[in-house]
Amino acid sequence: MSTAIVLLTLGLAGAVPGGWVALNVRGSAASLERWADGNAQLRMHARGDLGPVERRLSARLYRVLGTVMALGGCVIILGGLLELA
Repeated sequence: MSTAIVLLTLGLAGAVPGGWVALNVRGSAASLERWADGNAQLRMHARGDLGPVERRLSARLYRVLGTVMALGGCVIILGGLLELA
């Protein structure tokens, strides 16, 4: 298998979901935030703490992380395209 195909595949695997979250398509960043809050609440209940959930990651931070992931995927795609040439 050629290196270009591997790089193109890995780049697409990083760029598409990263772009999906970065652009908040269908509320993906907001749903990740709700998912993290729900998990934090479950962990707190398991410890016996019934207080309010402290928020660690916001939807904005998920969008920033998605942007970083999408840009990294684009760099890998460009490396694969250069490998083809």
